[in-house]
Amino acid sequence: MALLFDVDPDQAEVGVPLTHYVDAIHPEDRERVLDLIRRSASEGSTFLTEYRVISVDGQTRWVLARGRFTADHQGRPVGGGGILVDITSMRMSEGTFGDSMLYPGETPLDRAADHAIAAQEAIAELRDPDLKAQADALLISLGRRLAQQEVQARRRNMN
Repeated sequence: MALLFDVDPDQAEVGVPLTHYVDAIHPEDRERVLDLIRRSASEGSTFLTEYRVISVDGQTRWVLARGRFTADHQGRPVGGGGILVDITSMRMSEGTFGDSMLYPGETPLDRAADHAIAAQEAIAELRDPDLKAQADALLISLGRRLAQQEVQARRRNMN
C-alpha cells in the first residue's frame, strides 16, 4: 500500500507522517477524508471510508481505509494506526467503472482480499468483537501479503 502512495515501504512500516499520504488522495476526495480524520482524531473514534488515490503511475485506484487517530491537545492528528486495502477491482466488479478498466491479471490473493473486505463488512454488522478482530487480522495479513507481492513485482521489473 505504501507504494500506492509513493512512500518507501520500509519507512511506512516504521511509520511516516500522515502528510506523506495526503498528497496522493484524489483532489475530489481529499477534504472529505481529511475532515473524517480530524473528526476521528478529536473524538478518539474509529473511521471506515473509501476514497480514490492517484498512484505514482497516474492511475486512479480505490482504497478502503479503517483506523483510529490520536490527537494532540488542539485536536490535530498526531498518530494512529489502521489498514488500507486496494479495492479497485472490487469497485469495478460492482459496476462502478466500465469493463475497459478491469485488470485481467487479478491474482487469487487480490480476489481473497476483495472477499475478506466483504466478509469484514458483514461481520461488523454482527457486532461480535471476537469475529471482528479475526476479520480485521485477516485483512491486515492480506494487506501485508499484497504489499510484499507488489514489492517483489517492482523489484523484478527493475531488473
